Amino acid sequence: MAKIYYIGGSPCAGKSTVAEILSQKYDLYYFKVDDFLDSYTKSGALKGYPICKKTVELNAEQIWMRDPSLQCREEFQFYEEIFEYIVSDLNQISCKNGIITEGAAYVPNLIKQLGIPSSRYLSITPTKEFQISHFRKRTFVPYVLEGCRDMEQAFSNWMGRDVLFAEEVRKQCRENKYRSITNDGSISVDELVHLTAAHFGLLNHTEN
Repeated sequence: MAKIYYIGGSPCAGKSTVAEILSQKYDLYYFKVDDFLDSYTKSGALKGYPICKKTVELNAEQIWMRDPSLQCREEFQFYEEIFEYIVSDLNQISCKNGIITEGAAYVPNLIKQLGIPSSRYLSITPTKEFQISHFRKRTFVPYVLEGCRDMEQAFSNWMGRDVLFAEEVRKQCRENKYRSITNDGSISVDELVHLTAAHFGLLNHTEN
């Protein structure tokens, strides 16, 4: 079975950028969980998983106008529901140099249940200020919130959910003795890539 390096955390922290660079630099297979979330959600809904069903059925107004703490709790429940699909897909990948995979779905408690050692998992989360400033620059945000009666409140709820999510991820990392990096914008991409590569023990590997 191929070596798998897991990058968890929360949105807008630099996870995908780091994973893409490392995949090219060390010839690793890059598995981006977000690319499969729609299919995982539909599969979970068909199985009757409650949060997957709700996700499929709710419109933007119903999703984003809810209290951020409720959204956060259900986000963790959602990842629990779809985790089996992620693990199944990873197990079907064959790559001699290994796999690098990233996504908020890699919640520390779920990673611990898989028995993943600390040397194969890293969490990257943003500070609240860094998260919000970067999300406001993303062109897809209005499309995600389309249909909400108050898009600014919906955006605030969304950001509130992700701030709470990041806090819980960092807490779970401490409890499970996994390394966590908090990105406040002062860490350059090159530095973040180096820190991640060093944590995974990739620095001594031959680069392309």
